[in-house]
Amino acid sequence: MSVIHSLDAEGGLGVLRRQDPELADILLGERRRQSTTLQLIAAENFTSPSVLAALGSPLANKYAEGYPGARHHGGCEIVDVAERIAVDRAKALFGAAHANVQPHSGSSAVLAAYAALLRPGDTVLALGLPYGGHLTHGSPANFSGRWFDFVGYGVDAETGLIDHDQVRTLARSHRPKAIVCGSIAYPRHIDHAFFREVADEAGACLIADAAHPIGLVAGGAAPNPVPYADIVCATTHKVLRGPRGGMILCGGELAERVDRAVFPFTQGGAQMHTIAAKAVAFGEAATPAFAAYAHRVVANAKVLAAALTAEGLVVTTGGTDTHLITADPAPLGPDGRTARGLLAAAGLVMDCCALPHGTERGLRLGTAALTTQGMGEKEMTSVAALLAGVLRGEIDTRRARAEARELAERFPPYPG
Repeated sequence: MSVIHSLDAEGGLGVLRRQDPELADILLGERRRQSTTLQLIAAENFTSPSVLAALGSPLANKYAEGYPGARHHGGCEIVDVAERIAVDRAKALFGAAHANVQPHSGSSAVLAAYAALLRPGDTVLALGLPYGGHLTHGSPANFSGRWFDFVGYGVDAETGLIDHDQVRTLARSHRPKAIVCGSIAYPRHIDHAFFREVADEAGACLIADAAHPIGLVAGGAAPNPVPYADIVCATTHKVLRGPRGGMILCGGELAERVDRAVFPFTQGGAQMHTIAAKAVAFGEAATPAFAAYAHRVVANAKVLAAALTAEGLVVTTGGTDTHLITADPAPLGPDGRTARGLLAAAGLVMDCCALPHGTERGLRLGTAALTTQGMGEKEMTSVAALLAGVLRGEIDTRRARAEARELAERFPPYPG
């Protein structure tokens, strides 16, 4: 029986229900929401029951500041083994000389990368936020924009693809200390070799923010940034299907600087239950079954992108290489924010995102969670038709909600 379904058992949610029925109802409500609506948020997925088991384990009780063999607390002999396993599995999975699995999030990983390589006031070249750059890539509301001088590159006005000529020109003129390649809303593969070449020409370090594609990398469905970047930052959820958290991959020459940047500079005690769950996810990602899954994620995304285009949405860059799709719903009537609200009411859960041109917002969709549920290309076509029908006003909310629920319940995230 899966962890989610065992929540109803006396030993699971039964304990919480007796002590705190209000919170127990919230957990059950979220379980119902996830299992009766379509999860199309590109940054989300369903972890395995084994990952959930590690997250809910007694390792959550252990304080473990420091690193294996060099902790600031006693009683770490067991959790040291868990962290070493997580590190070894991450290194093997991605071909990295060093891995730090302690970052609490992708943003924490990026902060540590900057701390390892930069000083306040240094210039950094990164994809501009209007084109899919992350908050940690220079937003004035974020530490990155406050501490460093960010210069943003963009995308080609016609294709929506990263403007490589602009990247090279800006690198030559600004001589940044670091260049960041990566995005939260760019559906194509990043040319890491190109960015490495430009970074070398400018005398810059190269940081790859691979939070979105790292799961595809693990499954052999996307190019690996590790051979090219000085530091690779990533999350362990999304397509990788692990717990919410971050990690850093780098060469041996930067290992000590990266480790010090994570602890003690930017974080305190490691979350050992999460690190154990990361180890479980890395083990799962090393299997042939996960490789097949990663390729199905991409195949589903390509079909969904083509179906959305056929329904009249404008899919940026003309398609996708990854799990991620960005699209303008305006040709069907509503703008991005309005469309997201209409679709949420209809049981299709997704995000808004910046579009490559102008100030309008579009939709950002991902296929990782639906693929985990077992959906395939036929279901992607059905999702596109339902989405477009809602936006054109041809399918009312009640009917759409029922259709979304019927599809979701045919593919339960935790069958059992």
